[in-house]
Amino acid sequence: MYARRRRTYFAMMGSCIGLFVLAWGVVRLWSIPVAVGMCVVAMVIPPAAAMVANRRGPEDRWWDDPSGDPKSDEWWDELDGKKRGR
Repeated sequence: MYARRRRTYFAMMGSCIGLFVLAWGVVRLWSIPVAVGMCVVAMVIPPAAAMVANRRGPEDRWWDDPSGDPKSDEWWDELDGKKRGR
């Protein structure tokens, strides 16, 4: 799943760069408002690409990751009724 998210991220960022290059290299010769509109669309893509790349899938076990605070991890382990190897 990680590879799919990474490919989606790079495809989205590639389309963002492509929109900018196409807008100011070609489209501006015929219509500046359309070129500006293409850039506005391209501005929205990077935050959406970051959300796609950083979301967790159903197979990601993020709740089992240790927090880094041994006392907190010990408390959660006790609450969950399990032992972690430390």
